[in-house]
Parts: sequence; C-alpha cells; structure tokens
Amino acid sequence: MKKVVLAFSGGLDTSFCVKYLLEQGYEIYSAIVNTGGFSEEELAEIARRAENLGVAHHVTLDETDNYYQTCLKYLIFGNVLKNNTYPLSVSAERISQAVAIAKYAQEVGAEAVAHGSTGAGNDQVRFDMVFNILIPNVEIITPIRDLKLSREEEIAYLKERGVEMDFQKAQYSINKGIWGTSVGGKETLTSHQALPESAYPTQLSKETPERITLHFKNGEPVGLNEEMFDNPVHVIQKLQEIAGAFAIGRDIHVGDTIIGIKGRVGFEAAAPMIIIKAHHALEKHTLTKWQLYWKDSLATWYGNWMHEGQFLDPTMRNIETFMADTQKTVTGKVHVLLAPYRFQVEGIESDHDLMSSKFGSYGEMNNAWSGEDVKGFSKIFGNQTMMYRLINGEDGAK
Repeated sequence: MKKVVLAFSGGLDTSFCVKYLLEQGYEIYSAIVNTGGFSEEELAEIARRAENLGVAHHVTLDETDNYYQTCLKYLIFGNVLKNNTYPLSVSAERISQAVAIAKYAQEVGAEAVAHGSTGAGNDQVRFDMVFNILIPNVEIITPIRDLKLSREEEIAYLKERGVEMDFQKAQYSINKGIWGTSVGGKETLTSHQALPESAYPTQLSKETPERITLHFKNGEPVGLNEEMFDNPVHVIQKLQEIAGAFAIGRDIHVGDTIIGIKGRVGFEAAAPMIIIKAHHALEKHTLTKWQLYWKDSLATWYGNWMHEGQFLDPTMRNIETFMADTQKTVTGKVHVLLAPYRFQVEGIESDHDLMSSKFGSYGEMNNAWSGEDVKGFSKIFGNQTMMYRLINGEDGAK
C-alpha cells in the first residue's frame, strides 16, 4: 500500500481528499501545520475528524515560532500589504506549511504528498513549487484540481459516503493562521457582492472604544500595554484577542493570481493590520527619507515574490538582510485607538524620533539654520533645472 502525506485542515476539500485517497488504495498520513491560528481544542477536533474519516496516522506540526522568525518578522519590517490591502495572511503561511509537509513526507518515507487546492487559485502553485524544489522525486496528488470539482459536488460525494459535518459552514472556505484568516465563498466569486456578517469567524463583541500601546524593539513587537513578552508571537496573539473583538481588520482583497486571473478573497486580520500600521508610523519617525524609500521599494517586491510562492529564492534572503539592518532605530511605543470595525494610530514615543524639538518645529521655527541659509540652498537646489529651462527656451510655469 502506497503511503501519502496529506496536508489536512479538516475542511471540506481535505475531507474529500481523505475519502477519495482511501478509495484509491492509499495509506494516509494526515498532517495539519499549525501556524498559530488554532487553539488546542480546535487542533484536537481536527485530529478526531481525520481519524473518523479513516486516516492511518495524524499529526500536528507546530510551525508557529519558525513561521514568525523566517517570514512574519520580515513582513512587519517591510509593512507588507499586497495591493495596499492584504497582509498576505494565507500567501505567507502556505509556504511555511508546504515546507513542513515536505519535511514530514521525507521523515515517514512517503511515496506521495497530497493537498486540497483547486485549479483556480494560488495555493496549487505554492504547494507544488515547494514540493518540486524540496522533494522532487515524490508524487504530487491533487484530487480537487484534477477532478475539477465544485464545492457542491464535494458535499454530495461526502454525503453519499455517510460523512457528517457542518455543510452549511462548509459553503465558506476558512483558512486560519496567526497572520489573519481568509474567507472565500460564493460572494467572493463575484465582483460586487460583500460577504455576509455571519461568514466572518470573529464576530463583533466589543463596542466601547479603548486605547492600547504597542512596544517595538528593533522593529519587532515586544509588548502590549504594560505587559512585555519574550516572544513576539505572544504579542500578536494577545493583540488579536483584544482587537478581534472589535471586528477590526476586515476587508476584501482583489489581486492577480499567479496563474494570471483576477481573484477576490475576504479576510479578517486585526492584529496584523494594527501591527503593520503602528510599525510604519514608528518608522516614519525614526528612519530617514531614503531609508524609507528603498525599504518600501524592496518590501513591495518581497511581498509580491512571497505571494507568488518564491520564498525559497535566495534573493529573498538578500532583501531580508537589508530590511533587518534598517530596524536598528525602530524602537519605541505606538499608541492606538480601537473601535468597532476600525482603529487609529494616534502617536508614537521613541528615543530615536527624528521629529525632535531640538531641531525645530515643522511650519513654525527651526534652530539649525537661518533664513539666509534657506535662500542660498533654494537657489542651489533648483539651479540645474533653471539652467535647463533657460537653455531650451522653456518659459512660464509649464
């Protein structure tokens, strides 16, 4: 009997994969890769579901700390938001999950690996590419993609085989991780429909606004309010617990898929959105103009390449080195107001604040130069453009 490692989430697609692979005669080793979005109770329930479906073995691979250290840290350093909207909630974690599945397949000596990706999205490329790089001699099986199944067809197949699960909930594809939760359903297949309130896993439960303070050290989140943490992962999880109750960080991302079609997905990511915006505000106070410019340029490329599954490209390590080097002065506090469905970064405190009153106040006064200095500087700074316009006969304001 051939051994297959199945990337298992417990949802509709991977439940279908279990039943299908069993009928094809495979011995199934299911594995869920926890990237910090699951509770112990949820992981236990997923294990029970896998066993009830008939897998031979099931494991939980905890990649949370490694995921932060190798990936999330740099998404924070780069303030990465795909298309200025999406914090790569699924894009980033899929790579970490694929790497973990590949290593596990090697450990158990599997002849094949399987995943529940469809043929229309990005995940199929991310998983396949990592597997082809790390375990090129292992067969890749993708039942949903190969059979071109709709969610309705998967549900009918499982019902015929006596599988019991919340099929109404299964109408939505939920991918939960420490860096946000994606939500896909019939509405996101259109260009105009919004997801219903009930589709979001985290419901509004707080309505009284409150203020929080995030602490950063060398660009990494290290504290929340008066509590300091040894592990930034715990800051993210604590912030998610507080801010998620306000239903903050909901949006719909529209982007270009790796395979060339437009895609639309809903998401909720309270902690990631707040951390990225708070970190960016602190950087605007503590980095120079050209540090910000080059870091933003490289971070955009980094996020795009990450989104397309190219995390293992050595260029990514080069950019990470640059981004980490820029974070030496990004230390301080950021004050944030939380309210239902929104948040506001109110201000920062840092010993490295370049907006220091020692050198003057913007629009009011300065202590480092005189008016005569500015007159001379303005002439010199615009001198070449003035010469160009005179020599080429360009008069007037245009």
